[in-house]
Amino acid sequence: MDYTILNNDFTAWAVAICIGVGVSAALRVVLGLVVRRLDRFAQTTDTYLDDLAVKVLGATHPLFMLLMGAYAGAQWLALPEKTALLLGRLAIAVLLLQVARWGDVGVRDWMHHYRNRRSFDDAASTTSTAALGFVARTALWLLIVLMILDNFGVNITTLVASLGIGGIAVALALQNILGDLFSSLSIVLDKPFVVGDFIIVDDILGTVAYVGLKTTRIRSLSGEQVVFSNSDLLKSRIRNYKHMETRRAVFETRVAYGTTRQQLLAIPAILREAVEAQAQASFDRAHFRSYGGFSLEFETVYYVKTPDYGVYMDVQQAINIALFERFEQEGIAFALPTQNVLFSNANSGKEMEAS
Repeated sequence: MDYTILNNDFTAWAVAICIGVGVSAALRVVLGLVVRRLDRFAQTTDTYLDDLAVKVLGATHPLFMLLMGAYAGAQWLALPEKTALLLGRLAIAVLLLQVARWGDVGVRDWMHHYRNRRSFDDAASTTSTAALGFVARTALWLLIVLMILDNFGVNITTLVASLGIGGIAVALALQNILGDLFSSLSIVLDKPFVVGDFIIVDDILGTVAYVGLKTTRIRSLSGEQVVFSNSDLLKSRIRNYKHMETRRAVFETRVAYGTTRQQLLAIPAILREAVEAQAQASFDRAHFRSYGGFSLEFETVYYVKTPDYGVYMDVQQAINIALFERFEQEGIAFALPTQNVLFSNANSGKEMEAS
């Protein structure tokens, strides 16, 4: 009993070990009880917060409870001031690491839940969760690391300043990568397009298949995948057809020059009648626009009430068939490209015309 280790006798060490084991066991029992009860309660509710709480608490590492028990038992011992101070700092560091683990699990699981819940209504969730989740978890761990260093007496003000100077050098070296990263965040927040949108970039037509931290991938109409860097993509002119509510359609009708005055006056009404006969079309205007090189040109404008391209083509086809039938009934001829050539006979002074 008189034998001592680090200025503490056998009894003190025995009590400290009992306290450590007891605190660790108590933490484990209490945590298990809370998680089980909370899990049963979560199964009876529709909210996701209690499910998230179960998963976060379930991420408590056994080593954390063991170390907390050891720290509690060490309080019974008479330790040197420096040793006690080091144990206190280690305990705080362990606690901060466990908080980081809770936060990491919470952010990751919430992002996963958000993506699954919104994937049908908001395809942008697959874009935003990838970028925002990465940024949130990185910021969390960086903050925890700085707090741990500050806990051990490191002057983080100088460290942060040094990191700032070093960060400038790294940013210059990695400006293309960082540019794509910030462009990805811009896509997430501003949402010029999301996964599933049909867009046109320069001469590339396709559906957005994936938006990552550096690149965006588009599945073209011919089937291949086209990869853009996010920076280059945002510098381009992007036409997003997913958000089109109506489609404006313009088409020309050319009739022959032999058309009579009465037929010319009747054509705008015929064009209007053909458009208004379509349930998905809304007539705007029809006019005798100009005299062409070989035809009299009419221009018709209408709106398709849905952005669906297939519906637009069905409507235009029905209009074309209706015009063909009405022009045949009215005796109006569609114009064909023709050219009149005059031949001159220098000896006879006569001219011949050929078409």
